[in-house]
This record gives sequence, structure tokens and C-alpha cells, in this order.
Amino acid sequence: MKHLLIDQQKCIGLQYYPDKVIHALVRELPSIKWSNEFNMDFMMNTQSNLNEIFNKFRGVAWINCNHFYKDKQSGRTHEIINVDWYRKRNLSPSYRACPEEYFQKLELKRYSINTAKSYINSFEQFINYYKEKNLLHLNENDIRFYLQKLINDGKSDSTVNQVVNAIKFYYEIVLGMPNRFYSIERPRKKQHLPKVISKGQVKLLIENTANIKHKCIVSILYSSGLRRAELLNLKIVDIDSNRMVININSGKGSKDRITILSPALLQDLRKYYKEWRPKEYLFEGARGGQYSASSVIQIIKKAAKKTGIMKTVTPHMLRHSFATHLLESGTDLRYIQKLLGHSSTKTTEIYTQVTLNCIRKIQSPLDDLFESK
Repeated sequence: MKHLLIDQQKCIGLQYYPDKVIHALVRELPSIKWSNEFNMDFMMNTQSNLNEIFNKFRGVAWINCNHFYKDKQSGRTHEIINVDWYRKRNLSPSYRACPEEYFQKLELKRYSINTAKSYINSFEQFINYYKEKNLLHLNENDIRFYLQKLINDGKSDSTVNQVVNAIKFYYEIVLGMPNRFYSIERPRKKQHLPKVISKGQVKLLIENTANIKHKCIVSILYSSGLRRAELLNLKIVDIDSNRMVININSGKGSKDRITILSPALLQDLRKYYKEWRPKEYLFEGARGGQYSASSVIQIIKKAAKKTGIMKTVTPHMLRHSFATHLLESGTDLRYIQKLLGHSSTKTTEIYTQVTLNCIRKIQSPLDDLFESK
């Protein structure tokens, strides 16, 4: 079964391999019709028609209804989000803004603010490209043409995938038609090895921070394997010195977890707290409230420049280094998976490709050539 939109009506598309029995049963369904556009049989999308389909084929054929009942959970948070800024923008009369139900659904489903921003911006670029077309009239070919334009314009694979997600969110989540555009092609996901720095470089980075606050920020990213957003969301109460753990609440994918608290970091955090006196968040801006993401990047950038590290060091590189160094020291991959908050060990296994333990034991064939002389 597939979702179809025909004459602005939600319909159920029935696609099956040629079979006389199946075909005969399909013809018995109420008000069944044929669509030349989609090359399949269809009927109105009503609960009674769905029941008819299941009753008709029970015990005769397996029905793939994943397109109708799949509900993705990614990108959500426990926090209440508000996209009123987008509602209150001063836009030119010719600009096509997201429908209100798009904003509302993002808020009701509690998508993270970063996900909401990227979805809104991506979807608005799409609908302004087809400014003269009714949103309900846009089809798969229109989406493919737009994605092809993005690729020809040199947009990255991640940008194209983000656009697909934003478009699918409207048609499949807002309009309630799961997997309507399931067949839209996506760029093949490229696997990039994580970029890491050595333990010595991490040490130099920490030593070259400007003050105790900056030192704690760099140290906690590395020593606990935090994402930048997780660092910014940390509150004072999340540091559990009794159990020597850090509580991560609503991490990526709305998952809570705990990670390790370094004794050396704890000492620095106590010094930092006495000097800076944050009120709610562990790291706060000059006027209170959450510390800014850009400030974290600048701290690391300046420290890296002082040390002379030629690589561009990022907050996420410290997370990668945390995982790689743990693996090199013999920590079980499953423990690293839990500390990082990965759902599967397959995600964590990529760090096995950058560990040096096994590589260092391999002798280059060049050395064999010279030793044989």
C-alpha cells in the first residue's frame, strides 16, 4: 500500500506483482479505480477502506503497510520549543512562508530547535522555487527536479538529504501521509573517518586556554566525550561528584545517558565554580543563560593556534579523540558506545579504523627491503 494524492484527495495505492487471484480480489474492493499517472489501482483513504483491504487479503497475501504506520522519533527533545520568531518575521509580499501547520507540528512533536530551523529554512527554499504551484499539486518529479538543481549548484550530500527530510516532513508528518515520497532517491552516504588529535596535542590544547572557564570547557568535551550541544545544555546539577558521572539529559535523539567524570576535571570545575559562580547552566554567558556555540568554537580555535596544531580542531574532534584514545587504551567497544550515546555498536565501530595499536605493529615492506641488504 502507498499514499497517493489524486485530485487533492488522499488515496490508498495498491501495487502488486501480476497474479490472477490478487487481481480478482482487488477488483472486488469497493470503488476501486486505476491511475494512469501512478500506474496502480487506488481507492479513497478512509478507515473503512483500510479495513476492507485487510479483511479481503487476510490469509491470502501479505500486505506491506509500513508506509502507513511508520513514525520516526529522531530529532526530538523533551524541551518545549517555540518557533514564533519565524511566525513574526517581516517578509516581503512575494515570499512564500511555511504553512502554520508546519510550525505547529514541529512544536507539538518537540523537534529540537536546530532541527526545526533547518527544516523551516530548507522547506521555504523549496516552496519558493515552486512559488506559483499549489503545495498539494507538487509530485515526486517536481522534488527530483529540485534536488537535481541543488546537486548541479554544488550543494553537499548532507544539504540535499536535509532538504529531502524537510519536504517529507510536510507531506508525510504534517499532512499525515507516512512515506508518501518513500521512493525519492537520496545521495549515497559517504563514510568519512573521524578526525582525531593525539593525547599530547589535547594536553597542549588544554594548557593553552585563556582561563579556568575555557580550560574546563575543553577538558569536559574531551574527558567525557560530549557533543557541543550537550555541553551547552549541561546544568550544575548534572555534575554528580558522588557517583563521579555526568548526566546527559535529552542528548541526540532525546536520549538520556551518563558519562564519566574525570577527577582532574572535577578539581578544575570546583575552582571554576568558586570564581565564576554560574546560576543554572554549568557554562553561562556574560549576561547569564546558556553559553553560545560560537564561543566554544572560538575557545578551541584560539588554543589550537597557540599550540601550533596545523589541523582545524573542532569540538567534535575532541569527542572523536575521546573515543579513539579509550579504544587504544583497551576499553571495550560496548562501553564506549554507551558513553557516546550511540544506539548501535556499528556507529562506534568506525573508531576501530583510526586506532593505532594494530597499525603500529605492522612493519612496512620498505623496511624489509633495506633490512635484507
